[in-house]
Amino acid sequence: MFSNIFKTAGAATVAAFGFASHALAVDLEFYFPVAVGGAAADTIEHLTAEYVAANPGVNIEAIYAGSYSDAGQKALTAARGGNPPQISVLLSTQMFTLIDEDVIVPFDDFVSEEDKVSWIGGFYPSFMENSQTGGKTYGIPFQRSTPVLYWNKAAFAEAGLNPDVAPANWDEMVEFAMKLTKKDANGDVTQWGVRIPSAGFPYWLFQGLSTPAGAILANADGNKVNFNGPKVVEALEYLVALSADHGVMQPGSIEWGTTPKAFFEGETAMMWTTTGNLTNVRNNAPFDFGVAMLPAKERRGAPTGGGNFYLFKDSSDEQKQAAVDFVKWITAPEQAAVWSIATGYVAPSPAAWETEEMKAYTADFPPALVARDQLEFAVAELSTYENGKVTQAFNDALAAAIAGETSAKEALDEAQAKAERILKPYQ
Repeated sequence: MFSNIFKTAGAATVAAFGFASHALAVDLEFYFPVAVGGAAADTIEHLTAEYVAANPGVNIEAIYAGSYSDAGQKALTAARGGNPPQISVLLSTQMFTLIDEDVIVPFDDFVSEEDKVSWIGGFYPSFMENSQTGGKTYGIPFQRSTPVLYWNKAAFAEAGLNPDVAPANWDEMVEFAMKLTKKDANGDVTQWGVRIPSAGFPYWLFQGLSTPAGAILANADGNKVNFNGPKVVEALEYLVALSADHGVMQPGSIEWGTTPKAFFEGETAMMWTTTGNLTNVRNNAPFDFGVAMLPAKERRGAPTGGGNFYLFKDSSDEQKQAAVDFVKWITAPEQAAVWSIATGYVAPSPAAWETEEMKAYTADFPPALVARDQLEFAVAELSTYENGKVTQAFNDALAAAIAGETSAKEALDEAQAKAERILKPYQ
C-alpha cells in the first residue's frame, strides 16, 4: 500500500510545487531522531528517496541520530564545531536554545510572501506556538504529536464498564480506574486502572493535567514560568493521589518506554502516551482498544509535542534554499499523509487530512482523528530559554512529589524559584 502512496504523493506534489532539478549538485545532511516504535525510519528513507529521484541535482543523506535528546546534542555539537547538518528534526521545545546558540535561521528569509501565507500559514496554529517567536518562523511542524488516552476495551467490559466510552473528566478517570484495578488472592495488584508515565517526558504528560486544570506553564517569550500556581499544585496533587490515595496507579516512578508493553500485557487497562505510538499500538495490542482525548477538569486540553524541522545557519545559500525546498515538499499534504499513516504522528496541516489517502485511512481507523480533534484544545509544550535546566527543575519537583518526599506545593515552590534564577538574564 505504502509504495503506491509514495509514488502518487511524490508525483503529485512535485508537480504541484514545481520543484526543478538544481543545475549544480547540492549535498544536504539531515539529522533525524526516531523516538517511538513503528515505521518512522523506513518511511523517512522512502520519502527522501522519492524527493531525490525527482530532484537529481540534490543529494540528501538522512542520518539517524538516536533519541530526541541525542539528536539535539549531536546537532548542537556539530554546529558549534562549524559542521552542522543543513536541516534537522529536533524537539519543538529546543527552538529558544537553538536561537540563543545562534545556530539556526528563520525559514521566512528563504520563502516568498505567497509561501508565508499558503505554506507556513497552512499549519495548525497550535503547532506554530512552538515554532514561531519574534514574528519569525524558526520551526516547521513535521513529527508532531499530542498525548492521548488509550484504553483496553476487553478490560472495560470485564469491569462492567461500557467498552466504547472513555472517562471524560478527572472524577470519571478515578471512578473507572477503581473498577479496573484488579488484585489476586494475596492482595497484589495484577492490573492497574491507569498508567501515566512520570519518567522520560514527565513534564509533558503532566501538562495533560495542568492544562485541563486551567494552568499555562510558560509564557510565549520563553522567559517566565508558572510552576507553583494553585492550578498547577492542584494538578500535581491529583496525579499523586492516583497512587497514594486511590490506589489505581502503580506507585513511584513509571517509565515512558515500557508503558505500551505494560498495556499490551494487561498490566494496565488505561495508559497515557503519545499519538506517535498509535501505529505501534494498532499493530501490537492483542485486544480491541479505544483512543480518547485526555480527561477534562475545567476544560479540555493537552500539550502539543514532537519535532520540527530547523534550518541551520552555517551552510551556503544554495544549501539553505535546497533544504527549504525539501522541507516544503516533505511537509506538503500528500507526504504528510504518508508520514501520519505510517507512524501515528499528527499530520500538521488541515490540508493533509483532506487527501484521499487520509480520508480512506481515517474511515478505516477513526481513532486516528482523536489527536487531530484535540488540537482545538491544545497548548504549547513547555519551552523556555535554558530549556534543559528549566524543565529539569520542574521534572525534579514532579519526581519529589510522586516519591512522597515533599508536598506538591513545596516541590513546585522550589522549582519556581530555581526557574526564576535561571531565566532572570532573559527577562
